[in-house]
Amino acid sequence: RKKMELLLLLIICQCTINSVKTHSVSKPNIVLLMADDLGIGDLGCYGNRTLRTPNIDRLADEGVTLTQHIAASPLCTPSRAAFLTGRYPIRSGMAAFSRVGVFLFSASSGGLPSEEITFSKLLRQEGYATALIGKWHLGMNCESSNDFCHHPHSHGFDYFYGLPVTNFRDCKPGQGSVFLKGVQKALVIPIQITGIALVSLAIAQYSGLLKVPFQALGYCLLTITVSLVVLIFFFYHFRHLNCFLMRDHEIIQQPLSYENLTQRLTNEAMQFIGRNTDAPFLLVLSYLHVHTALYASENFKGKSKHGLYGDAVEEMDWSVGQVLDVLEKHNLGDKTLVYFTSDQGAHVEEISSAGEVHGGYNGIYKGGKSTNWEGGIRVPGLLRWPGVVQAGVYIDEPTSNMDIFPTIVKLADAQLPSDRIIDGHDLLPLLQGKVTRSKHEFLFHYCNAYLNAVRWHPGNSESVWKVFFFTPNFSPEGSNGCYDSHVCFCHGGFITQHDPPLLFDLSRDPEEKAPLTPETESRFHEILRVVHQAVDNHTRSLHAVPNQLSWDNLLWKPWLQLCCSSLFQSCYCDYESGGSPLEVHSG
Repeated sequence: RKKMELLLLLIICQCTINSVKTHSVSKPNIVLLMADDLGIGDLGCYGNRTLRTPNIDRLADEGVTLTQHIAASPLCTPSRAAFLTGRYPIRSGMAAFSRVGVFLFSASSGGLPSEEITFSKLLRQEGYATALIGKWHLGMNCESSNDFCHHPHSHGFDYFYGLPVTNFRDCKPGQGSVFLKGVQKALVIPIQITGIALVSLAIAQYSGLLKVPFQALGYCLLTITVSLVVLIFFFYHFRHLNCFLMRDHEIIQQPLSYENLTQRLTNEAMQFIGRNTDAPFLLVLSYLHVHTALYASENFKGKSKHGLYGDAVEEMDWSVGQVLDVLEKHNLGDKTLVYFTSDQGAHVEEISSAGEVHGGYNGIYKGGKSTNWEGGIRVPGLLRWPGVVQAGVYIDEPTSNMDIFPTIVKLADAQLPSDRIIDGHDLLPLLQGKVTRSKHEFLFHYCNAYLNAVRWHPGNSESVWKVFFFTPNFSPEGSNGCYDSHVCFCHGGFITQHDPPLLFDLSRDPEEKAPLTPETESRFHEILRVVHQAVDNHTRSLHAVPNQLSWDNLLWKPWLQLCCSSLFQSCYCDYESGGSPLEVHSG
């Protein structure tokens, strides 16, 4: 009888162990680390030999390195929308038809629509504690300054600590402006035309050739004056109006201070993990590094071999190490899937007013941020989950940042939405070595809302074909970017259309140096035919949705402005160094 009882006890214990193991595998903690504008060539695990990134490299040593990991867009806002939803940004209206492809102001009305289902929404429904720390850049309000329709809380995050928009040069005094050059270019001709028109009307009025009511001239002059005053006020106060730090719905620092900022973001992440050791959690740590304005704390400033940019990369690596250490401290390492990536490639055109390179390194790959050359969209993809995911393995199959959505939704035992197309695919079989081929036969590369290129990885071939319908015009000619305009654009005189399209085989020419022709590739026309058919099928799957990046949704709306004091007090407060944060005020 005692033997039977012992045997029964052993069976129960084994079942309990299996149950715990199954539970931990099916509902792991999720830590998603996203850099901003980091080049794939900036990391040791992708070949860099001069920047020190031991903690990020540790993820590669203990997990899987994806060497053909593709951002769904080469710009921040659409790439992050695709990452959260697992869908091409064109499907959610997060791809622009205008020149501007990202949100620029905290008081814009556009943003990730509430109808979109994010992985954070689904994981929260499954009992996960959820937090987003760092950069958001997916909108804030719709109709009033406190409806928070696009806020992280409205998209499944219980806790938010970070920036509602992004890190601009304009946010840091002395770092120049990303707007003034463009605004000056845009306003010079209209101001000249308006001035000439007003002078001509005045001359015509004075000479008697034309009778124009003085009241009409007065109204016209008043409108122009008011518009200029508002414009000057906005750009003079840009830093206060757009560069601020929030905790949930409250502004806690306006304008943002860069002092120990990475340490503050890191501490918030560590504290969130510490608060949730007994239940599954989702943490998205969205770094401001290495988007300009560049910054680094005193412990890292001047320590790297690549100036302030290198200092920022190495400080971010330190932060990754802190997160990994706190997971180990709480014995959560084996229960946590960790993912590291960048929202797009390095911004190669970033050069400071002093001539210092402030953009990253995309390795052998052409172009950078804002382009669909490989340098703009091929990003780091590192995944670690000890005992579940292979360790020290490199996978050179096409994968996407959209794949994180179905991967973690399935791990959380949540159901994938059945009422919409999910463009990402579950990565786990690939990460575990159960399959060797990616499920992405085709990937569609958009430049804003315009289909720019298509990637085709046939099931019966090692080739990865890439077809370009148009390419950006680099300036100056022969350079590796659009230095004259700071970023590349997607239409008009900024691009060159190709008929027939350009064709590359990335398996043989990853640097995209030598376009193939019917003479150099016997299957040239067949490949184009298959790609065109894929484009037709993809296009038929799209449905018209409101454009969140229309000019109306992009423009600054004073009534949506978040302000911790008032506009007349220059929207100033600092509750990070003591005191209690106040609820935000409308402008």
